Amino acid sequence: MSLRYSLLSPALAALFTLATGAAHAAGTLVSGPMLGYQSHREVLIGLETRDAQEVLIDYRIEGRPETAKTVAITTPWVSPAGGQPLKFVLPLLEMGATYTYSVRIDGKTQEFPYPLIFKTTDQWEWRKDPPAFSFLFGSCAYLNDPLYDRPGKPYGNGTDIFRHMAASGADFTVWGGDNLYLREADSSSVSGIWYRYSHDFATPDLQKLFAVMPHYRTWDDHDYGPDNANQSYEFKDVTLAAFKAYSGNPSYGEPDHLGVYGKFVWGDAAFFLMDDRYYRDEDILDQDANPQKSVWGDRQINWLKQSLLYSQAQKNQSFRFIVTGGQVVQTMIKTARSETHELYRREREELIKFIQDNHIGGVIFLTGDVHHTALYRRPLTASQSIYELTSSPFSSGSWAAAESEKASDPCVVAGTIVGTQNYCQIAVNGPKDARALVIKCYDKTNAFQWEQTIPSAALR
Repeated sequence: MSLRYSLLSPALAALFTLATGAAHAAGTLVSGPMLGYQSHREVLIGLETRDAQEVLIDYRIEGRPETAKTVAITTPWVSPAGGQPLKFVLPLLEMGATYTYSVRIDGKTQEFPYPLIFKTTDQWEWRKDPPAFSFLFGSCAYLNDPLYDRPGKPYGNGTDIFRHMAASGADFTVWGGDNLYLREADSSSVSGIWYRYSHDFATPDLQKLFAVMPHYRTWDDHDYGPDNANQSYEFKDVTLAAFKAYSGNPSYGEPDHLGVYGKFVWGDAAFFLMDDRYYRDEDILDQDANPQKSVWGDRQINWLKQSLLYSQAQKNQSFRFIVTGGQVVQTMIKTARSETHELYRREREELIKFIQDNHIGGVIFLTGDVHHTALYRRPLTASQSIYELTSSPFSSGSWAAAESEKASDPCVVAGTIVGTQNYCQIAVNGPKDARALVIKCYDKTNAFQWEQTIPSAALR
């Protein structure tokens, strides 16, 4: 060995060690896994890593090791905020099966304080009665982040509610919008938007909820852009990309028409996830002088009408849930910035008339936004009604005044107004010809608030 090499080798060795160590350091898990859509033969699992080179999901049918398979993503894409939001599609699964799975990041199997399990949908159609199931619904999840929050009392009211939701035994969750809150420091830049999505999805109390059941979601103004944002928001293409990266819906918009709207079916219920922001006209636009004023836009409205007609024609679908960020059926507005469909009456009445004229039954609106919960009922005929369940907030500030100010709405069902943090669980059960919805509301401590039953016969 030469003197020159022997003198340099310790320094070179140190540099080599640092370089190779950095190159081979295992990436870390930021959030997830989160179960996305579930179907007969395919599921989606999402998670986020940082500095990972290879992420794998190993899965098998529970108790059948010979069915083991692996899906992998190598050199993951890095977001402008430095994270790696990943979505794994697990294809050609067995129907009606329970699978276990694990996550490996750069060769290291991740550990979790709960089992990682997913299921596939049983092929019940044309073979037996529709299955009983339940799902969670709510909106408005403000998660405190002091550096970017407004001064004064924190607007977020804790995250314990998500632990209660995880323990509910529900089959899936539908998020009704304002699932996170973009601050001014977020919505003004591309990297700020991606930061907010990464930060909020990593909230510790959300992780078990993400893992134990599938999640479907739409958005409202706060996860779309600034407060009350309309179609003119300059970064709406960025928030659309971030929303899709962190969500597990089966589809978003149409091939030639962007947005977060889409649909899915669970049991004998069809869900239509509406996009109330991407094509929204400004709330303060005079609707009498501008009768074309719209929340959803003509293309999306037509998509919804065609989807409702198709669903009505399916003998295996009893209920049709229209999920949208702002209220539809209720008629009271406190201010011109209320954001409800009372400010877009032409569009609302056109849709309701379409439902009546085409004898579409089983319609329920699921809405959020207003920081209180209530069930609304609008009679269509002597025997048929349309219902709207507004559920809000999960963790944001609540509107306690709702208990007095909203009680006079002629559509509100007595005893259902809740002016504190809460969520709802909707059970769908009963024999094929006598299905019913059982709606229960719980506050953030999991204390029971109210219960209402809606027979399918009341919706047709």
